[in-house]
Amino acid sequence: MVVVLMGVAGSGKTTVGRLLAQELGWPFYDADDFHPVENREKMRSGIPLSDEDRAPWLRALRALLAEEARGQNAILACSALKQSFREALSEGFEVRFVYLKGTPELIAHRLAQRQGHFFRPELLASQLGALEPPQDVLEADITLPPKAVARFIREALGLNGPQHR
Repeated sequence: MVVVLMGVAGSGKTTVGRLLAQELGWPFYDADDFHPVENREKMRSGIPLSDEDRAPWLRALRALLAEEARGQNAILACSALKQSFREALSEGFEVRFVYLKGTPELIAHRLAQRQGHFFRPELLASQLGALEPPQDVLEADITLPPKAVARFIREALGLNGPQHR
């Protein structure tokens, strides 16, 4: 199983994902690490990504799932903003999406505090505009502390550790 923590930038995907991976003994992957240099430069310059820009990134994530995560459990932090992206990521894999959900105000505040990341806070509006809120997925309230969010996800999905399949 691959648990995909999804949501806009600043929703806590990486923080919660690392906690979950550590607690479960599963590998953790951050989709930000798979963006082509061009995408990172665009975002660093405050330019929103188009679906065309995201296509090689999604292909790289699919390859990751096919090569690294197939046959083992994993946590992936990935915005997965659109239904078509979620479908591409889950085709052929047991994937559980968890939507890390919070108010735009809370997320904007978090982004303003974050340092050293290529994603510019002014891009939040473009991500919120591109977001197609998922249906029939687990939603986690990001106003809770990250450890509480991780615990909620583990309990809601019935995840106990490395042996879970």
